[in-house]
Amino acid sequence: MIVSRMVRGWVAAGMLVAALVGCATTETQPSAAVTSLSPNAQQWFRINWKAEPDRDGKRRLSGYVESALGETVKRVQLLAQALDASGNVIGQRLEWGPEVIPALGRVYFEIPKMPPAARYRVTVWAYDRIKGGGSG
Repeated sequence: MIVSRMVRGWVAAGMLVAALVGCATTETQPSAAVTSLSPNAQQWFRINWKAEPDRDGKRRLSGYVESALGETVKRVQLLAQALDASGNVIGQRLEWGPEVIPALGRVYFEIPKMPPAARYRVTVWAYDRIKGGGSG
């Protein structure tokens, strides 16, 4: 009887651990506090954009990403967040932005299908530097 109770306890503990591990992720997810994987993104990129009506009552964010980096960047991901009047995130999209932004360059982007919101925020979520001005 004592052994049976111990076995049930171990099984329950094992199931709990399995459930917690299954829900865990090693990837950082965007949130109200986490808006970039690159700590210096706000220093190196300036984003100017506007929100316009899109299909089905959604909004389209369009504008320019300007780079202050002296290196070309590629694989740019933009995070668009829809915020309510209190600044809470009510919707968000991670979108691939411009394929390449030249050193000290400016490139156009569009992010469709954003939910209606009091305001929006667009940040550079991630990017890769191309060292030495190469194309690789």
